[in-house]
Amino acid sequence: MSKKPTPNDNRSNTKNPNNSANKAAVDNRSTQLNPQHQPSKGPKNKK
Repeated sequence: MSKKPTPNDNRSNTKNPNNSANKAAVDNRSTQLNPQHQPSKGPKNKK
């Protein structure tokens, strides 16, 4: 039986500096703040 990780388990993995999920989260945060990459325009909501 495989146990599904809880949201708290996922958060623990993200906060653990020895886990690869931490590196992925840090990379994602740094690219969101990178001024050389423009944010996505997203879909236009036309009313």
